Amino acid sequence: MRFFYNLLTSLLLIPYAGYWLLRGLANRTYLDRIGQRFGLGCPKIDRCIWIHAVSVGEVQAALPLIGALRERFPHRQMLVTTVTPTGADRVKAAFGESVHHCYIPFEFPGSVNSFFNAVNPDAALIMETEIWPNLYRACGVRNVPLILVSARISPRSINGYRRMMPLIRETLSHGIIIAAQSQSDADRFLSLGADPDRTHVTGSIKFDIELHEDIVQQGSALRAELVGDRPVWIAASTHDGEEQQVLDAHRALLDRFPGLLLILVPRHPERFSEVRELIETTGMSVVSRTEGVACSPTTSVLLGDTMGEVPLFYAASDVAFVAGSLVPIGGHNLLEPAAQALPIVTGPHLFNAQDIADMFVEMQACVIVNDKEKLALAVADLLENPEKASELGRKGRSLLEKNKGALARLLVLVEPLLSEKVGAQ
Repeated sequence: MRFFYNLLTSLLLIPYAGYWLLRGLANRTYLDRIGQRFGLGCPKIDRCIWIHAVSVGEVQAALPLIGALRERFPHRQMLVTTVTPTGADRVKAAFGESVHHCYIPFEFPGSVNSFFNAVNPDAALIMETEIWPNLYRACGVRNVPLILVSARISPRSINGYRRMMPLIRETLSHGIIIAAQSQSDADRFLSLGADPDRTHVTGSIKFDIELHEDIVQQGSALRAELVGDRPVWIAASTHDGEEQQVLDAHRALLDRFPGLLLILVPRHPERFSEVRELIETTGMSVVSRTEGVACSPTTSVLLGDTMGEVPLFYAASDVAFVAGSLVPIGGHNLLEPAAQALPIVTGPHLFNAQDIADMFVEMQACVIVNDKEKLALAVADLLENPEKASELGRKGRSLLEKNKGALARLLVLVEPLLSEKVGAQ
């Protein structure tokens, strides 16, 4: 099956390269260092600790891990790879030039080999859901320890993996250590052929979220500067088909709360201008964050068209709607607003982190809504009942605190591998 897999990836090389170039025409950041997508132009690093995080969410979750590894192995070089330019921007914003960054190569054998010839890592830590047969095999044949961090497989994707069972079983046979988010995730990996002795339940390191110590004060200052004493709700990480629902809900809310401001933050920066145009078509007044001006009393929407400021926007808000959930995207990180004890509203599509979402539902630490009408009602209820909102936020924060510790459990697995590599130098 590996032969046919590699044949397929080779046949897809030209179409995929064409797709990437077309995507780059729409968003030129995707053309940045495009050679690295083919394993060319990667930084030459003799030996390093390599962490892969797909995009912004995974990079954000990996920040405590990267910090802990830098502290424990201060003389080791660090490489962080991403798929998206927004992930690359988050790495640069967090670490500047103190860690290396490059884009992970496409899953073509030649690209993967070129990447490893340049990078030569001592260990690879892959965040969450990435399963790449050629990449994993390259680690195995080079004796590079590979750890799947906060590993998860959604119930939706398990059947797709099973259709490639021989290849997936072989992929998971290269001494891979799986640090699963939950027992159900571990069970799904085991059903695909993972080694029981190397499969552990460590939890999600997303619970070990680190906030800037002054984030609350910074949020209050931002609110005073841009908004004044108006009530504020945020719709964070919205997607196409979701902004219109959020704006419709906001229009309904304005009938009950004339001074209410919506902070609307699209998930993907290439859609910032598109979403601004959408807001303008509704007739609601909008100010973009990049304008650097205060909202007037008639401003209805603040468009969050910057990167890395979602925690700050949360700190400036009264109620948080976590998006990617009114449309079947799978939902985004409920833990970020929970860390700030914000009352959380979200949609029904939460399969990207279903176990965490189920914990929130079980603890009654969030409100699930199915449509824009229910969204407006839920936000209105929380704005009108501050004690209820405070209790909801307290439950979310409590859930977060009770489930911390995944990072420490992960490091128990990772540190011996890295110590062996360091000792072998």
